[in-house]
Amino acid sequence: MRRILAQTRKELIQIIRDKMALGLALVLPLTQLILMGSAISLTVADLPIAVQDLDDSPMSRSLIDAFRQSNTFHIVPFSVNRQPETAFTSNQARAALIIPARFGRDIARGVSSPVQMLIDASDSNTARLVSGYASEVTSAWNANNGGGSRVAPVQAAIRFWYNPGRSSKKFYGPGIFVLALSLFPPLLATLASAKEGEQKTILQVYVSSISAHEFLLGKILTFMVVAFCECLLLLTLLFTYFGLNFAGDPTCFIVATILYAFCVSSFGTLIGSAIPNQAAAMQAVALGGFLLVFMLSGLIFPIQNIPVQIRWLSNFIWGRYYIDIVRDALLEGGGWPAQWWKVLIIGFTGSVFYTIAWRNMRRMQLKA
Repeated sequence: MRRILAQTRKELIQIIRDKMALGLALVLPLTQLILMGSAISLTVADLPIAVQDLDDSPMSRSLIDAFRQSNTFHIVPFSVNRQPETAFTSNQARAALIIPARFGRDIARGVSSPVQMLIDASDSNTARLVSGYASEVTSAWNANNGGGSRVAPVQAAIRFWYNPGRSSKKFYGPGIFVLALSLFPPLLATLASAKEGEQKTILQVYVSSISAHEFLLGKILTFMVVAFCECLLLLTLLFTYFGLNFAGDPTCFIVATILYAFCVSSFGTLIGSAIPNQAAAMQAVALGGFLLVFMLSGLIFPIQNIPVQIRWLSNFIWGRYYIDIVRDALLEGGGWPAQWWKVLIIGFTGSVFYTIAWRNMRRMQLKA
């Protein structure tokens, strides 16, 4: 144990002395969480919508006010003499509402009057959201203005749980938290290991009396400490800037975080020992620690939306399980009954990474 702690102390001293490594370990994760957690949003707000009112009646102005009162839309007056598609080509609006002539008279007579909504679908996701919001505004206006001859037999009372304000920050914040832990500790671990192989200083370890277990555990423990420091800083930001807190028993999150720190540190050490070139090792960690976690873990969109041909790969992405645990701890509060098997998968994955790294290190020591 004394050799493991000595190895850990040596690695920590090197990180503290290297200001760039220290910034990479503590400053960049905070910057990433603030920028990505705030910038990524799939909600639509203040979207400019051009309105052509061919009727100019109290009823038509009432419908326009209904769209104006929504936080989703920003009304842009548009001349009735211009073609509505010119609002799209000139970037004045992303949608156009066209109210026909005699709209108010038809409504007063109880006759349906179709209103046309043109949507710029160059951004398919925004177009889908605009279509849904416009339908909701129109339905609410119809209900308030006697659009139905009789009361509907079924009325849905909708209540949003866990994130009632549908805040994107509360959804993406935990995901970016996991992304930071998936990228920076293994990146530092792989740089430290690859540098030893590149400069041939690893040969001193091969001829020393320290065992492969002691050497690897010392390194992994070092970057687990780095991961814990990052975790504390990022959690402070989540609890303050993002307005999150633990929703239930935090012990599942704590155990999962310890195992995830071991998992990503073992992954970085494995890559660094297998690829004794810092540039190549960084690319490998960027692929496994960033790209795969970013695309295949459910961070941005549900895993069910991933094409079936590559969806199976998400089962092998360790960040997928930790993201579910973090979101559960900070939003839902399901705890151990809901997440225990994901904790086991993270621990098993870390054990696999460590075993492969140990076998590789042990084989080299025997050759030396």
